[in-house]
Amino acid sequence: CLVGSEMCIRDSIYTAFWLATAGIALTSCEDIFGGFLDKQPSNELTEEEVFSQWTTTREFHFDTYNFLRHGACRINNSWMDAATDLAETSYASGGTRTSFNIGNYYASGAATELTGTWEHYYRGIRKCNMLLKNIDDVPKATDDSEEAHATYVKQYKAEAHFLRAYFYWEMFLRYGPVPLVTDVLDPDGDLLSNYTTRPSLKEYVVDFILKELKDCEEGLMDKATSAESGNPGRISQPMARALYSRVMLYMASDRFRSESGISWQQAADAAQSFMTDYGTLYGLYTTDTDPKTCYTNAILKNAHDEKNNETIFWRNDVAVGWGAIYNDTPVGEGGNGGLCPSQNLVDMYDMANGQSPFSSYDETGAPVYNGTATPAINNASGYKSNDPYSNRDPRLAATVLYNGVNWGNGIINVLKGQRDNPQGNANATPTGYYTRKYIPEVILNNNHTGSNYRNWIIIRYAEILLSYAEALNNLTGPHTVELDGQPYTMSRDKEEIKKAFNQVRYRAGLPGLTANQLNSTPEVQKQIERERMVEFLWENRRFYDVRRWGIYEETEQEPIRGMNPDGATKETYYQRVIPSSSSFLTRVVDKRSVWVPIPRNEMRRLPSLDQNPGY
Repeated sequence: CLVGSEMCIRDSIYTAFWLATAGIALTSCEDIFGGFLDKQPSNELTEEEVFSQWTTTREFHFDTYNFLRHGACRINNSWMDAATDLAETSYASGGTRTSFNIGNYYASGAATELTGTWEHYYRGIRKCNMLLKNIDDVPKATDDSEEAHATYVKQYKAEAHFLRAYFYWEMFLRYGPVPLVTDVLDPDGDLLSNYTTRPSLKEYVVDFILKELKDCEEGLMDKATSAESGNPGRISQPMARALYSRVMLYMASDRFRSESGISWQQAADAAQSFMTDYGTLYGLYTTDTDPKTCYTNAILKNAHDEKNNETIFWRNDVAVGWGAIYNDTPVGEGGNGGLCPSQNLVDMYDMANGQSPFSSYDETGAPVYNGTATPAINNASGYKSNDPYSNRDPRLAATVLYNGVNWGNGIINVLKGQRDNPQGNANATPTGYYTRKYIPEVILNNNHTGSNYRNWIIIRYAEILLSYAEALNNLTGPHTVELDGQPYTMSRDKEEIKKAFNQVRYRAGLPGLTANQLNSTPEVQKQIERERMVEFLWENRRFYDVRRWGIYEETEQEPIRGMNPDGATKETYYQRVIPSSSSFLTRVVDKRSVWVPIPRNEMRRLPSLDQNPGY
């Protein structure tokens, strides 16, 4: 899996930064620089030498894309969603199990997420700052015209501004506002010692990140140019607008709105502006004949040679093989088990008729048990306890491997002692489920010798639609705003909410919102929250969504349930349990974890910098 250091990526823009002397091959930016702001080794080019010619400048800039991280198995072979109520890692060494799930925010097993993020992104930010400082003085390539050179300089600068904004945003999600560095720090100097105070949320996000994204858009290449040979994956204008929309939605949410000053109306406008200006270039992936396959391929097919027009912003990777999916493949297929969906998650999927399978759900989206072993069934839904996976939202089958489904070289069998739950295998699923989403089944062909692209999607069009629906739903109206200097009356537009939300539901083959649901803002918000969970599962949304919604303590308190791992028959297996033999499934409820701590080493260097509360 792609853990820790990032692998070298395909296409010309991801060429490894070739700073070493001839004969030494470098595979990634991690191999090149070593520690953050280390001095240049004697066998590498100096900063002056790098920016003395266009070729090395280009390679230096393109290498910055390596700092876009892949989410699959990144946290010591575990996923971020395994730190939520939606999943559990089957093996004991999984990074989320040894850190988030037990409240240990300094655990070495999660260093790539908890502490390594600080160094990783500040190194990427330094590269952006170096490019912006030097590029205007770099001589043009001999075969480029002055006009072409000016265009390249403009694009590279805009891309550096975008990447810097994105890196700072990723830092914010974990640590909150951190020191904003726009100069190239001297590795022989005191590094961050001049940055002793943390900016306010408004200064950090609104005045810097959002401004960077807005200002850089004009200088980026358009979508058509970004699709040309050698350009796929490079930052384009729609990517800047899409990230701007995401940040605006977060800033309008209850957790941040009072500090950011961003309103729901502004968040709605940001999403709408993407649809207005770029909506004809994107859409939900609907090329295949059935909803399950459409959803599967919306994730696995890439945006260029496989024509997936749903993908907006992504990390462009090489094709991968068995080694990349081994940790998340069922044990019966020879894998390590890995990311195992919870019963909490499975119960959140609606029936194919759009009805929820259970009568009531709590604020986390899980069904209410009321002290019983099984939640009360919504009889109108058609749900059957002895056949729980039939006639469900097709995204369930596209995401979760459950008992009886065909997969790879066999049929998933998680009954006790069977193929995927063998006695004595410590990595067998503790929940009764394995993951399917983001796992290309073609790799399992010919004795696991197949390969497939597994690009990491950062933003896709479904997010724009659901962001628009959420922002509109939270408007209170009618009220007056100013647009283009003129007063304009706005209100909660039920038709626009329905139009945006239902597109995502219809692609899944499900009915849309009902009239009764649309009449209730809280009901629509509940539907949007569940829809985001289902649609963006494993895409690093849940952990941050529950925090901006203010329900992260509730999701951490929610018991992680699974099907009975000791059930040797279907009748005994189809029983929801909180496995008593697996104490790791009891999560630590920690109010501090709205943010993670700034790494201890950084606090030792900068004792005057405020640590996050509680650490």
